[in-house]
Amino acid sequence: MASSLTKDSPSPAHEKTFLGHPVGLATLFMTEMWERFSYYGMRALLVLYLVSGGVDAATGSQGGGLGYTAATATAIYSVYVAMVYLMALPGGWFGDRVWGARKTVAIAGTVIMLGHVALALPGQIAFFAGLALVAIGSGLLKANISTMVGHLYQGMDDSRRDSGFTIFYIGINLGAFLAPIAIGIVGETVNWHLGFFLAAVGMGLGLVFFLVFGRTLNPKSSEIPNPLTPAERNGILTKTIVAVVVTAVFYGAVFAMDMFTIKWALYPITIAGLVIPVAVLARIKRDKELTSGEQTKMNAYIWFFVAAAVFWMIYDQGGSTLSLFGSENSERSLFGWEMPNVLFQSLNPLFVVILAPFFAWLWMALARRRREPSTIVKFSIGLVIVGASFFVFAIPLNQTAGTDTKVTMWWLVLIFLMHTVAELCLSPVGLSVTTKMAPQKYASQMMGVWFLAVTAGDCVTGLLGLAGVKMDGVGVVLFEALAAVLAGFAIFMYRKKVNALMDSAK
Repeated sequence: MASSLTKDSPSPAHEKTFLGHPVGLATLFMTEMWERFSYYGMRALLVLYLVSGGVDAATGSQGGGLGYTAATATAIYSVYVAMVYLMALPGGWFGDRVWGARKTVAIAGTVIMLGHVALALPGQIAFFAGLALVAIGSGLLKANISTMVGHLYQGMDDSRRDSGFTIFYIGINLGAFLAPIAIGIVGETVNWHLGFFLAAVGMGLGLVFFLVFGRTLNPKSSEIPNPLTPAERNGILTKTIVAVVVTAVFYGAVFAMDMFTIKWALYPITIAGLVIPVAVLARIKRDKELTSGEQTKMNAYIWFFVAAAVFWMIYDQGGSTLSLFGSENSERSLFGWEMPNVLFQSLNPLFVVILAPFFAWLWMALARRRREPSTIVKFSIGLVIVGASFFVFAIPLNQTAGTDTKVTMWWLVLIFLMHTVAELCLSPVGLSVTTKMAPQKYASQMMGVWFLAVTAGDCVTGLLGLAGVKMDGVGVVLFEALAAVLAGFAIFMYRKKVNALMDSAK
Protein backbone atom coordinates (compact mmCIF):
# COMPACT_ATOMS: atom_id res chain seq x y z
CA MET A 1 0.00 0.00 0.00
CA ALA A 2 2.83 2.41 0.83
CA SER A 3 4.27 2.08 -2.64
CA SER A 4 0.98 3.34 -4.04
CA LEU A 5 1.47 6.67 -2.32
CA THR A 6 4.96 7.58 -3.43
CA LYS A 7 5.96 10.26 -5.93
CA ASP A 8 8.58 8.12 -7.63
CA SER A 9 6.28 6.88 -10.39
CA PRO A 10 7.02 8.07 -13.89
CA SER A 11 5.29 11.28 -14.96
CA PRO A 12 6.28 14.17 -17.19
CA ALA A 13 8.39 16.78 -15.38
CA HIS A 14 5.84 19.54 -16.07
CA GLU A 15 2.81 17.50 -14.92
CA LYS A 16 1.10 18.46 -11.68
CA THR A 17 0.72 15.37 -9.55
CA PHE A 18 -1.34 14.03 -6.68
CA LEU A 19 0.72 11.53 -4.68
CA GLY A 20 2.75 10.87 -7.81
CA HIS A 21 -0.36 10.47 -10.00
CA PRO A 22 -2.12 12.77 -12.49
CA VAL A 23 -3.79 15.56 -10.51
CA GLY A 24 -7.12 14.56 -12.03
CA LEU A 25 -7.06 11.60 -9.66
CA ALA A 26 -7.64 14.02 -6.77
CA THR A 27 -10.73 15.37 -8.54
CA LEU A 28 -12.17 11.90 -9.06
CA PHE A 29 -11.11 10.79 -5.56
CA MET A 30 -13.05 13.65 -3.95
CA THR A 31 -16.06 13.23 -6.23
CA GLU A 32 -16.33 9.52 -5.50
CA MET A 33 -15.68 9.97 -1.78
CA TRP A 34 -18.53 12.46 -1.41
CA GLU A 35 -20.84 10.39 -3.62
CA ARG A 36 -20.19 7.31 -1.49
CA PHE A 37 -20.62 9.48 1.61
CA SER A 38 -24.11 10.43 0.44
CA TYR A 39 -25.00 6.91 -0.75
CA TYR A 40 -23.91 4.97 2.33
CA GLY A 41 -25.20 7.63 4.71
CA MET A 42 -28.68 7.41 3.23
CA ARG A 43 -28.47 3.62 3.00
CA ALA A 44 -27.60 3.36 6.71
CA LEU A 45 -30.86 5.16 7.52
CA LEU A 46 -33.11 3.58 4.92
CA VAL A 47 -34.48 0.48 6.65
CA LEU A 48 -34.63 2.15 10.06
CA TYR A 49 -36.66 5.03 8.58
CA LEU A 50 -38.98 2.66 6.74
CA VAL A 51 -39.95 0.77 9.93
CA SER A 52 -39.94 3.80 12.22
CA GLY A 53 -43.33 4.26 13.85
CA GLY A 54 -44.55 0.89 12.60
CA VAL A 55 -45.10 -2.47 14.28
CA ASP A 56 -41.45 -3.49 13.78
CA ALA A 57 -39.93 -0.22 14.96
CA ALA A 58 -37.25 -0.49 17.63
CA THR A 59 -38.18 0.46 21.16
CA GLY A 60 -37.54 4.15 21.70
CA SER A 61 -36.98 4.94 18.02
CA GLN A 62 -38.13 8.32 16.79
CA GLY A 63 -41.35 8.69 14.84
CA GLY A 64 -41.76 10.30 11.47
CA GLY A 65 -40.96 7.19 9.45
CA LEU A 66 -43.20 5.28 7.07
CA GLY A 67 -44.26 2.52 9.46
CA TYR A 68 -43.69 -0.45 7.15
CA THR A 69 -43.18 -3.98 8.45
CA ALA A 70 -39.65 -5.36 8.57
CA ALA A 71 -40.39 -7.67 5.62
CA THR A 72 -41.63 -4.85 3.38
CA ALA A 73 -38.79 -2.54 4.48
CA THR A 74 -36.26 -5.26 3.63
CA ALA A 75 -37.90 -5.70 0.22
CA ILE A 76 -37.74 -1.96 -0.51
CA TYR A 77 -34.11 -1.78 0.60
CA SER A 78 -33.14 -4.84 -1.47
CA VAL A 79 -34.90 -3.57 -4.59
CA TYR A 80 -33.21 -0.19 -4.21
CA VAL A 81 -29.70 -1.70 -3.96
CA ALA A 82 -30.50 -4.04 -6.86
CA MET A 83 -31.55 -1.11 -9.05
CA VAL A 84 -28.33 0.79 -8.35
CA TYR A 85 -26.33 -2.08 -9.86
CA LEU A 86 -28.85 -2.74 -12.62
CA MET A 87 -28.70 0.92 -13.70
CA ALA A 88 -24.93 0.60 -14.14
CA LEU A 89 -25.64 -1.13 -17.49
CA PRO A 90 -27.59 1.76 -19.09
CA GLY A 91 -25.23 4.11 -17.26
CA GLY A 92 -22.28 2.74 -19.19
CA TRP A 93 -24.32 2.89 -22.40
CA PHE A 94 -25.09 6.60 -21.88
CA GLY A 95 -21.40 7.29 -21.27
CA ASP A 96 -20.34 5.42 -24.40
CA ARG A 97 -23.07 6.52 -26.81
CA VAL A 98 -24.89 9.68 -25.64
CA TRP A 99 -23.05 12.07 -23.31
CA GLY A 100 -19.51 10.83 -22.77
CA ALA A 101 -18.19 9.82 -19.34
CA ARG A 102 -17.54 13.34 -17.98
CA LYS A 103 -20.95 14.80 -18.86
CA THR A 104 -22.69 11.63 -17.64
CA VAL A 105 -20.99 11.89 -14.22
CA ALA A 106 -21.97 15.57 -13.94
CA ILE A 107 -25.60 14.76 -14.75
CA ALA A 108 -25.52 11.75 -12.41
CA GLY A 109 -24.25 13.85 -9.49
CA THR A 110 -27.03 16.37 -10.05
CA VAL A 111 -29.68 13.63 -10.16
CA ILE A 112 -28.32 12.04 -6.96
CA MET A 113 -28.31 15.38 -5.13
CA LEU A 114 -31.90 16.10 -6.19
CA GLY A 115 -32.86 12.60 -5.04
CA HIS A 116 -31.49 13.22 -1.56
CA VAL A 117 -33.27 16.58 -1.43
CA ALA A 118 -36.53 14.77 -2.23
CA LEU A 119 -35.81 12.26 0.56
CA ALA A 120 -35.40 15.20 2.94
CA LEU A 121 -39.02 16.23 2.25
CA PRO A 122 -41.90 14.61 4.20
CA GLY A 123 -44.36 12.29 2.47
CA GLN A 124 -44.21 8.97 0.66
CA ILE A 125 -44.38 10.42 -2.86
CA ALA A 126 -41.29 12.56 -2.29
CA PHE A 127 -39.53 9.65 -0.58
CA PHE A 128 -40.00 7.13 -3.37
CA ALA A 129 -39.26 9.72 -6.05
CA GLY A 130 -36.03 10.49 -4.21
CA LEU A 131 -35.16 6.82 -3.93
CA ALA A 132 -35.65 6.37 -7.68
CA LEU A 133 -33.51 9.42 -8.49
CA VAL A 134 -30.67 8.25 -6.23
CA ALA A 135 -30.74 4.76 -7.78
CA ILE A 136 -30.70 6.13 -11.34
CA GLY A 137 -27.97 8.66 -10.60
CA SER A 138 -25.81 6.15 -8.72
CA GLY A 139 -26.00 3.73 -11.64
CA LEU A 140 -25.03 6.45 -14.12
CA LEU A 141 -22.10 7.58 -11.98
CA LYS A 142 -20.86 4.12 -11.00
CA ALA A 143 -20.48 3.02 -14.59
CA ASN A 144 -18.45 6.03 -15.72
CA ILE A 145 -16.26 7.42 -12.96
CA SER A 146 -13.96 4.37 -12.88
CA THR A 147 -13.59 4.67 -16.65
CA MET A 148 -12.41 8.25 -16.14
CA VAL A 149 -9.76 7.07 -13.68
CA GLY A 150 -8.42 4.80 -16.42
CA HIS A 151 -8.34 7.74 -18.86
CA LEU A 152 -5.78 9.51 -16.64
CA TYR A 153 -3.05 7.01 -17.55
CA GLN A 154 -1.18 6.55 -20.80
CA GLY A 155 -1.99 3.02 -21.89
CA MET A 156 -2.50 -0.21 -19.99
CA ASP A 157 1.23 -0.54 -19.25
CA ASP A 158 1.46 2.71 -17.23
CA SER A 159 3.01 1.49 -13.98
CA ARG A 160 0.90 3.93 -11.96
CA ARG A 161 -2.45 2.56 -13.11
CA ASP A 162 -2.96 -0.13 -10.45
CA SER A 163 -1.85 2.08 -7.57
CA GLY A 164 -4.09 4.86 -8.91
CA PHE A 165 -7.12 2.60 -8.65
CA THR A 166 -5.95 1.63 -5.16
CA ILE A 167 -6.00 5.28 -4.08
CA PHE A 168 -9.41 5.70 -5.72
CA TYR A 169 -10.65 2.65 -3.80
CA ILE A 170 -9.50 4.28 -0.55
CA GLY A 171 -11.76 7.23 -1.37
CA ILE A 172 -14.73 4.87 -1.75
CA ASN A 173 -14.15 3.30 1.64
CA LEU A 174 -13.36 6.60 3.36
CA GLY A 175 -16.72 7.99 2.26
CA ALA A 176 -18.49 4.77 3.26
CA PHE A 177 -16.83 4.84 6.70
CA LEU A 178 -17.61 8.48 7.50
CA ALA A 179 -21.19 8.45 6.23
CA PRO A 180 -22.89 6.51 9.06
CA ILE A 181 -20.93 8.54 11.61
CA ALA A 182 -22.11 11.88 10.24
CA ILE A 183 -25.35 11.33 8.31
CA GLY A 184 -26.41 8.21 10.20
CA ILE A 185 -26.14 9.55 13.74
CA VAL A 186 -27.95 12.79 12.85
CA GLY A 187 -30.70 10.91 11.03
CA GLU A 188 -31.20 8.22 13.68
CA THR A 189 -30.97 10.39 16.79
CA VAL A 190 -32.09 13.88 15.69
CA ASN A 191 -34.29 13.85 12.56
CA TRP A 192 -34.54 11.44 9.66
CA HIS A 193 -35.02 14.15 7.04
CA LEU A 194 -32.10 16.21 8.34
CA GLY A 195 -29.93 13.13 7.84
CA PHE A 196 -31.16 12.75 4.26
CA PHE A 197 -30.47 16.44 3.67
CA LEU A 198 -26.89 16.01 4.86
CA ALA A 199 -26.55 13.31 2.20
CA ALA A 200 -27.65 15.91 -0.38
CA VAL A 201 -25.04 18.33 0.97
CA GLY A 202 -22.37 15.63 0.65
CA MET A 203 -23.25 14.93 -2.98
CA GLY A 204 -23.42 18.66 -3.63
CA LEU A 205 -19.85 19.08 -2.37
CA GLY A 206 -18.68 16.25 -4.61
CA LEU A 207 -20.48 17.77 -7.61
CA VAL A 208 -18.99 21.23 -7.01
CA PHE A 209 -15.51 19.71 -6.73
CA PHE A 210 -16.05 17.79 -9.97
CA LEU A 211 -17.29 20.83 -11.91
CA VAL A 212 -14.71 23.29 -10.59
CA PHE A 213 -11.70 21.02 -11.13
CA GLY A 214 -12.99 19.22 -14.21
CA ARG A 215 -10.20 20.79 -16.25
CA THR A 216 -7.74 18.42 -14.53
CA LEU A 217 -9.34 15.41 -16.24
CA ASN A 218 -8.18 13.80 -19.46
CA PRO A 219 -9.94 15.36 -22.49
CA LYS A 220 -10.74 11.79 -23.55
CA SER A 221 -13.34 11.68 -20.77
CA SER A 222 -15.39 14.31 -22.64
CA GLU A 223 -15.49 12.29 -25.86
CA ILE A 224 -18.37 10.07 -26.93
CA PRO A 225 -16.66 6.83 -28.02
CA ASN A 226 -19.51 5.46 -30.13
CA PRO A 227 -22.19 8.12 -30.68
CA LEU A 228 -25.69 7.14 -31.69
CA THR A 229 -26.67 7.57 -35.32
CA PRO A 230 -29.80 9.68 -35.97
CA ALA A 231 -31.71 6.52 -36.90
CA GLU A 232 -30.69 4.77 -33.66
CA ARG A 233 -31.60 7.84 -31.61
CA ASN A 234 -35.07 8.05 -33.18
CA GLY A 235 -35.69 4.34 -32.66
CA ILE A 236 -34.70 4.44 -29.00
CA LEU A 237 -36.78 7.59 -28.42
CA THR A 238 -39.84 5.93 -29.96
CA LYS A 239 -39.46 2.80 -27.84
CA THR A 240 -38.97 4.89 -24.69
CA ILE A 241 -42.12 6.93 -25.36
CA VAL A 242 -44.14 3.75 -25.97
CA ALA A 243 -42.84 2.17 -22.73
CA VAL A 244 -43.66 5.32 -20.72
CA VAL A 245 -47.16 5.57 -22.18
CA VAL A 246 -47.93 1.87 -21.55
CA THR A 247 -46.66 2.13 -17.97
CA ALA A 248 -48.63 5.32 -17.34
CA VAL A 249 -51.85 3.79 -18.70
CA PHE A 250 -51.42 0.61 -16.65
CA TYR A 251 -50.74 2.36 -13.36
CA GLY A 252 -53.38 4.97 -14.12
CA ALA A 253 -55.90 2.14 -14.33
CA VAL A 254 -54.62 0.64 -11.08
CA PHE A 255 -55.01 4.00 -9.32
CA ALA A 256 -58.45 4.55 -10.85
CA MET A 257 -59.63 1.22 -9.42
CA ASP A 258 -58.15 2.19 -6.04
CA MET A 259 -56.02 -0.95 -6.03
CA PHE A 260 -52.57 0.55 -5.74
CA THR A 261 -50.23 -0.53 -2.94
CA ILE A 262 -46.44 -0.34 -2.74
CA LYS A 263 -46.25 -3.96 -3.92
CA TRP A 264 -47.72 -2.96 -7.30
CA ALA A 265 -44.51 -1.00 -7.86
CA LEU A 266 -42.06 -3.37 -6.20
CA TYR A 267 -43.11 -6.67 -7.78
CA PRO A 268 -42.54 -5.62 -11.44
CA ILE A 269 -39.18 -4.03 -10.60
CA THR A 270 -38.05 -7.06 -8.60
CA ILE A 271 -39.10 -9.53 -11.27
CA ALA A 272 -37.35 -7.41 -13.90
CA GLY A 273 -34.22 -7.49 -11.73
CA LEU A 274 -34.25 -11.28 -12.01
CA VAL A 275 -35.37 -11.58 -15.63
CA ILE A 276 -32.85 -9.09 -17.06
CA PRO A 277 -29.71 -10.91 -15.80
CA VAL A 278 -31.10 -14.21 -17.09
CA ALA A 279 -31.95 -12.62 -20.44
CA VAL A 280 -28.49 -11.06 -20.78
CA LEU A 281 -26.73 -14.36 -20.03
CA ALA A 282 -29.08 -16.24 -22.38
CA ARG A 283 -28.43 -13.75 -25.20
CA ILE A 284 -24.67 -14.21 -24.86
CA LYS A 285 -25.00 -17.97 -24.57
CA ARG A 286 -27.14 -18.20 -27.74
CA ASP A 287 -24.70 -16.18 -29.85
CA LYS A 288 -23.73 -18.49 -32.70
CA GLU A 289 -20.51 -16.55 -33.27
CA LEU A 290 -19.01 -17.92 -30.03
CA THR A 291 -16.48 -20.71 -30.42
CA SER A 292 -17.07 -24.06 -28.74
CA GLY A 293 -14.42 -23.17 -26.15
CA GLU A 294 -16.19 -19.89 -25.36
CA GLN A 295 -19.51 -21.70 -25.07
CA THR A 296 -17.98 -24.11 -22.56
CA LYS A 297 -16.55 -21.21 -20.54
CA MET A 298 -19.96 -19.51 -20.50
CA ASN A 299 -21.55 -22.71 -19.19
CA ALA A 300 -19.09 -22.68 -16.31
CA TYR A 301 -19.45 -18.94 -15.74
CA ILE A 302 -23.21 -19.20 -15.29
CA TRP A 303 -22.61 -21.35 -12.20
CA PHE A 304 -20.21 -18.74 -10.85
CA PHE A 305 -22.84 -16.09 -11.50
CA VAL A 306 -25.45 -18.01 -9.52
CA ALA A 307 -23.00 -18.57 -6.66
CA ALA A 308 -22.11 -14.86 -6.64
CA ALA A 309 -25.82 -13.98 -6.47
CA VAL A 310 -26.10 -16.16 -3.35
CA PHE A 311 -23.10 -14.35 -1.87
CA TRP A 312 -24.56 -10.87 -2.44
CA MET A 313 -27.98 -12.00 -1.22
CA ILE A 314 -26.40 -12.62 2.20
CA TYR A 315 -23.80 -9.85 2.16
CA ASP A 316 -26.21 -7.02 1.33
CA GLN A 317 -28.47 -7.91 4.24
CA GLY A 318 -25.92 -6.05 6.38
CA GLY A 319 -27.99 -2.91 5.75
CA SER A 320 -31.39 -4.56 6.24
CA THR A 321 -31.76 -7.77 8.28
CA LEU A 322 -28.63 -7.18 10.38
CA SER A 323 -29.45 -3.49 10.83
CA LEU A 324 -32.95 -4.29 12.11
CA PHE A 325 -31.56 -6.94 14.45
CA GLY A 326 -29.04 -4.44 15.81
CA SER A 327 -31.80 -1.88 16.36
CA GLU A 328 -34.17 -4.21 18.20
CA ASN A 329 -32.17 -7.05 19.73
CA SER A 330 -28.61 -5.81 20.27
CA GLU A 331 -27.22 -4.39 23.50
CA ARG A 332 -25.18 -1.43 22.27
CA SER A 333 -23.80 0.00 25.50
CA LEU A 334 -20.12 0.86 25.07
CA PHE A 335 -18.41 2.15 28.25
CA GLY A 336 -21.71 3.62 29.36
CA TRP A 337 -22.48 5.17 25.95
CA GLU A 338 -25.47 3.93 23.95
CA MET A 339 -23.98 3.49 20.50
CA PRO A 340 -26.31 4.50 17.63
CA ASN A 341 -27.29 1.50 15.57
CA VAL A 342 -26.17 3.10 12.29
CA LEU A 343 -22.52 2.85 13.33
CA PHE A 344 -22.60 -0.86 12.52
CA GLN A 345 -22.67 0.27 8.87
CA SER A 346 -19.19 1.80 9.28
CA LEU A 347 -17.67 -1.54 10.23
CA ASN A 348 -17.33 -2.98 6.74
CA PRO A 349 -15.39 -0.07 5.18
CA LEU A 350 -13.28 0.19 8.35
CA PHE A 351 -12.40 -3.51 8.17
CA VAL A 352 -11.68 -3.19 4.42
CA VAL A 353 -9.15 -0.41 5.02
CA ILE A 354 -7.51 -2.40 7.84
CA LEU A 355 -7.51 -5.82 6.18
CA ALA A 356 -6.97 -5.07 2.47
CA PRO A 357 -3.20 -4.37 2.91
CA PHE A 358 -2.89 -7.55 4.97
CA PHE A 359 -4.59 -9.63 2.28
CA ALA A 360 -2.39 -8.07 -0.41
CA TRP A 361 0.69 -9.00 1.65
CA LEU A 362 -0.65 -12.48 2.40
CA TRP A 363 -1.30 -13.39 -1.26
CA MET A 364 2.14 -12.10 -2.25
CA ALA A 365 3.84 -14.01 0.60
CA LEU A 366 2.05 -17.23 -0.35
CA ALA A 367 2.87 -16.66 -4.03
CA ARG A 368 6.59 -16.46 -3.22
CA ARG A 369 6.25 -19.88 -1.59
CA ARG A 370 4.14 -21.14 -4.54
CA ARG A 371 1.23 -21.72 -2.13
CA GLU A 372 -1.13 -18.90 -3.09
CA PRO A 373 -4.70 -20.23 -3.53
CA SER A 374 -5.98 -20.14 -7.09
CA THR A 375 -8.66 -17.65 -8.13
CA ILE A 376 -11.27 -20.39 -7.89
CA VAL A 377 -10.21 -21.43 -4.39
CA LYS A 378 -10.38 -17.82 -3.19
CA PHE A 379 -13.88 -17.54 -4.66
CA SER A 380 -15.03 -20.68 -2.86
CA ILE A 381 -13.45 -19.51 0.43
CA GLY A 382 -15.44 -16.27 0.20
CA LEU A 383 -18.69 -18.18 -0.27
CA VAL A 384 -18.02 -20.53 2.64
CA ILE A 385 -17.12 -17.65 4.98
CA VAL A 386 -20.20 -15.58 4.12
CA GLY A 387 -22.34 -18.68 4.63
CA ALA A 388 -20.63 -19.38 7.95
CA SER A 389 -21.44 -15.80 9.02
CA PHE A 390 -25.15 -16.62 8.85
CA PHE A 391 -24.61 -19.84 10.81
CA VAL A 392 -23.11 -17.53 13.44
CA PHE A 393 -26.08 -15.14 13.05
CA ALA A 394 -28.48 -17.97 13.82
CA ILE A 395 -27.07 -18.21 17.38
CA PRO A 396 -28.15 -14.75 18.63
CA LEU A 397 -31.32 -15.02 16.57
CA ASN A 398 -32.24 -18.22 18.39
CA GLN A 399 -31.47 -16.60 21.76
CA THR A 400 -33.78 -13.64 21.09
CA ALA A 401 -36.57 -15.34 19.12
CA GLY A 402 -39.99 -14.41 20.50
CA THR A 403 -38.54 -12.57 23.51
CA ASP A 404 -37.36 -9.09 24.47
CA THR A 405 -33.86 -10.45 25.13
CA LYS A 406 -30.95 -8.38 23.92
CA VAL A 407 -27.59 -9.91 23.10
CA THR A 408 -24.13 -8.37 23.01
CA MET A 409 -23.38 -6.25 19.95
CA TRP A 410 -20.14 -8.19 19.44
CA TRP A 411 -22.13 -10.83 17.56
CA LEU A 412 -22.79 -8.24 14.85
CA VAL A 413 -19.19 -7.02 14.91
CA LEU A 414 -18.05 -10.62 14.28
CA ILE A 415 -20.56 -11.09 11.45
CA PHE A 416 -19.52 -7.86 9.71
CA LEU A 417 -15.87 -8.90 10.09
CA MET A 418 -16.65 -12.25 8.45
CA HIS A 419 -18.49 -10.45 5.64
CA THR A 420 -15.45 -8.26 5.00
CA VAL A 421 -13.04 -11.21 4.91
CA ALA A 422 -15.41 -12.99 2.52
CA GLU A 423 -15.67 -9.87 0.34
CA LEU A 424 -11.89 -9.54 0.09
CA CYS A 425 -11.66 -13.18 -0.99
CA LEU A 426 -14.49 -13.15 -3.52
CA SER A 427 -15.14 -9.67 -4.90
CA PRO A 428 -11.75 -8.91 -6.52
CA VAL A 429 -11.37 -12.42 -7.94
CA GLY A 430 -14.95 -12.36 -9.22
CA LEU A 431 -13.85 -9.65 -11.63
CA SER A 432 -10.85 -11.80 -12.54
CA VAL A 433 -13.05 -14.83 -13.23
CA THR A 434 -15.30 -12.66 -15.38
CA THR A 435 -12.47 -11.28 -17.52
CA LYS A 436 -10.82 -14.68 -17.96
CA MET A 437 -14.01 -16.53 -18.93
CA ALA A 438 -15.62 -13.79 -21.03
CA PRO A 439 -16.02 -14.45 -24.76
CA GLN A 440 -13.82 -12.08 -26.76
CA LYS A 441 -16.85 -10.47 -28.38
CA TYR A 442 -18.31 -9.53 -24.99
CA ALA A 443 -15.10 -8.68 -23.12
CA SER A 444 -16.29 -5.21 -22.04
CA GLN A 445 -19.96 -6.05 -21.51
CA MET A 446 -19.15 -8.92 -19.15
CA MET A 447 -18.01 -6.47 -16.46
CA GLY A 448 -21.57 -5.17 -16.38
CA VAL A 449 -22.83 -8.76 -16.29
CA TRP A 450 -20.81 -9.37 -13.11
CA PHE A 451 -22.63 -6.49 -11.38
CA LEU A 452 -25.93 -8.09 -12.41
CA ALA A 453 -25.14 -10.86 -9.90
CA VAL A 454 -25.64 -8.23 -7.18
CA THR A 455 -28.97 -7.27 -8.75
CA ALA A 456 -30.11 -10.90 -8.89
CA GLY A 457 -29.11 -11.65 -5.30
CA ASP A 458 -30.84 -8.58 -3.90
CA CYS A 459 -33.96 -9.21 -5.97
CA VAL A 460 -34.26 -12.69 -4.44
CA THR A 461 -34.21 -11.06 -0.99
CA GLY A 462 -36.73 -8.51 -2.25
CA LEU A 463 -39.14 -11.19 -3.47
CA LEU A 464 -38.91 -13.03 -0.16
CA GLY A 465 -39.66 -9.80 1.68
CA LEU A 466 -42.63 -9.02 -0.56
CA ALA A 467 -43.94 -12.52 0.11
CA GLY A 468 -43.89 -11.72 3.84
CA VAL A 469 -41.02 -14.07 4.67
CA LYS A 470 -39.29 -13.13 7.94
CA MET A 471 -35.72 -12.68 6.81
CA ASP A 472 -34.58 -12.86 10.45
CA GLY A 473 -36.24 -16.22 10.96
CA VAL A 474 -33.75 -18.82 12.14
CA GLY A 475 -34.88 -21.30 9.48
CA VAL A 476 -34.48 -18.78 6.65
CA VAL A 477 -31.05 -17.67 7.87
CA LEU A 478 -29.83 -21.26 8.18
CA PHE A 479 -31.13 -22.07 4.68
CA GLU A 480 -29.23 -19.10 3.20
CA ALA A 481 -26.10 -20.08 5.13
CA LEU A 482 -26.30 -23.67 3.89
CA ALA A 483 -26.85 -22.53 0.28
CA ALA A 484 -23.70 -20.37 0.35
CA VAL A 485 -21.53 -23.04 1.99
CA LEU A 486 -22.70 -25.74 -0.43
CA ALA A 487 -22.08 -23.41 -3.37
CA GLY A 488 -18.56 -22.76 -2.06
CA PHE A 489 -17.80 -26.47 -1.73
CA ALA A 490 -19.28 -27.20 -5.17
CA ILE A 491 -17.02 -24.62 -6.81
CA PHE A 492 -14.02 -25.96 -4.89
CA MET A 493 -14.71 -29.49 -6.16
CA TYR A 494 -15.01 -28.11 -9.72
CA ARG A 495 -11.82 -26.05 -9.46
CA LYS A 496 -9.52 -28.18 -11.65
CA LYS A 497 -11.87 -28.14 -14.61
CA VAL A 498 -12.53 -24.40 -14.26
CA ASN A 499 -8.82 -23.64 -13.92
CA ALA A 500 -8.27 -25.58 -17.14
CA LEU A 501 -11.00 -23.55 -18.83
CA MET A 502 -9.36 -20.33 -17.67
CA ASP A 503 -5.99 -21.59 -19.01
CA SER A 504 -4.64 -21.08 -15.51
CA ALA A 505 -1.22 -22.34 -14.58
CA LYS A 506 -2.35 -22.98 -11.01
